[in-house]
Amino acid sequence: MAEYKAPLRDIQFVLDEVFKADELWSSMAATSEVNMELANAIFEEGARLCEGELFPLNRSGDEEECQYNDGVVTTPSGFKEAYATYAESGWVGLSGDVNYGGQGMPKMLTVMFEEMLYASNTSFALYPALTAGACLSLLTHGSEDLKQTYLPPMYEGRWSGSMCLTEPHCGTDLGIMKTKAVPKGDGSYDITGTKIFITGGEHDLNENIIHLVLAKLPDAPAGPKGISLFLVPKIMVNDDGSLGDRNAVRCGSIEHKMGIKASATCVMNFDGATGYLIGEENRGLAAMFTMMNYERLSIGLQGIGLGEVSYQSARAYALDRIQSRAPTGAVNPDQAADPIIVHPDVRRMLLTQRAYNEGGRAFAAYVGMWLDVAKGSDDAEQKKTAEAMVALLTPVAKAYFTDRGLDATILGQQVFGGHGYVREWGMEQFVRDARIAQIYEGTNGIQALDLMGRKVVANGGESFRLFRAEVESFLAECSGLDEEVSMLKRALEQLSEATDYVVSQAAEDRNAIGAASCDYLNLFGLTAYGYMWLKMLKATQGQEGDFYAGKQATANFFFKRLLPESQAYFAKVMAGSEPLMNIPAEHF
Repeated sequence: MAEYKAPLRDIQFVLDEVFKADELWSSMAATSEVNMELANAIFEEGARLCEGELFPLNRSGDEEECQYNDGVVTTPSGFKEAYATYAESGWVGLSGDVNYGGQGMPKMLTVMFEEMLYASNTSFALYPALTAGACLSLLTHGSEDLKQTYLPPMYEGRWSGSMCLTEPHCGTDLGIMKTKAVPKGDGSYDITGTKIFITGGEHDLNENIIHLVLAKLPDAPAGPKGISLFLVPKIMVNDDGSLGDRNAVRCGSIEHKMGIKASATCVMNFDGATGYLIGEENRGLAAMFTMMNYERLSIGLQGIGLGEVSYQSARAYALDRIQSRAPTGAVNPDQAADPIIVHPDVRRMLLTQRAYNEGGRAFAAYVGMWLDVAKGSDDAEQKKTAEAMVALLTPVAKAYFTDRGLDATILGQQVFGGHGYVREWGMEQFVRDARIAQIYEGTNGIQALDLMGRKVVANGGESFRLFRAEVESFLAECSGLDEEVSMLKRALEQLSEATDYVVSQAAEDRNAIGAASCDYLNLFGLTAYGYMWLKMLKATQGQEGDFYAGKQATANFFFKRLLPESQAYFAKVMAGSEPLMNIPAEHF
């Protein structure tokens, strides 16, 4: 059977020993009261919630699924009670603004808790994740009246949030959306249209759902520059904050999906529903991207979490399952066979999982660090650098975390052999739940285009050079790790050469960005994980005990068996667009 224990020791290692989170938090006014003692207490409570309340509902929720009946969506047994416990304990507002009832915890902390949520119950985790993202967009772009009315009950968990972008005819190309917003003359708008694939668009977990809806005004410019963002409550809110009449928004159906079956994925119909403008007219896409960038990092954590729970289950199975003898002779001569962990290929699979999971966890903390600096630093130059790094790293985090997360869950399933394909062991659910993370919140191909086109080529590689300079500076500090430093330096040089090549090619070849983007993102992600593994390896120097020995052994595996893959990605980027584009469409 599947098992999960929150990786508290590794979380503590990453934050305290690798990134010295205490020093960062104490340097900024917004986080000055946060320290590792408080963080560890939060993680311990979060682990109890995830292990004791949410993980036991994971398989049953998958089997029962959400149910739809004439516009009403019911979540699986136990979800409503678990959500009540989650909300009452203050978890919804963990990262929320303290001025509206949130707890104001730093992102470096909250990414670790989010990983626990996704590992224990991905379907459940999506409900509060969408709420947190909606709150962030409203906080950043909404009027003070909207913030005062909607943020406190959302942080309390009494109300939840959804993000309504996609329509039946448009997903990535939002500029061709048809949902309309017509001014009513009293400061509100009539919202009419249909949205699809809306996570948490309807459910029974709390008393109101606050939809953030993209729509176009009657005189809006064509394309994405004509999109505005509106707040549309499921239940109208009276002046005193109490709930009033039902708004003209209704769930038309829910999707029947490959995975995340206990997460309601809804078709939402807005039939002249009352909405309120968030931010400026025709600037809605920028406002929504505040939420989407949060969600992209959050969905990346889904990949890490599912990779972790799959690894823990596969590790336990490999230690227990006996099949054949070790190549070097019997390890357990008193038994009929040896545990499968003696076999090199099983170790390859487990170590690959572990290397991806722990490298991803460190990289998540690294992105969280830059988000905290961008939000809390008083140094204008430092803040500018942090914002550039966040923009550069977000598509890498979303795509690379989720690609490697699916890889990890498949490897975990493979360790189980035939039992991994059978539902009762739980491994096939992790694969199914992980698959969607590569698709929603912008497919990983779109993330790669965003990285290559907007974040690298558009500024001539300037943002990348910030990352390169930081890694080079760290390489100079790593005495006693000559072999690993040399290997990472080579990967970084290849990434730099690939960057310069695509920047130069893009000026004359319009296909250069698209042709290079996915391989470039993989090269970037693998190099970034190498940076993380070197930082972790440096933090283990002079330390003793099984934890540090295991970390060093996994680092050794990463550098010698995984990082060399960077050479293949480099070669593919440098091949240019010709191998992709020289075949006519009719020859496919």
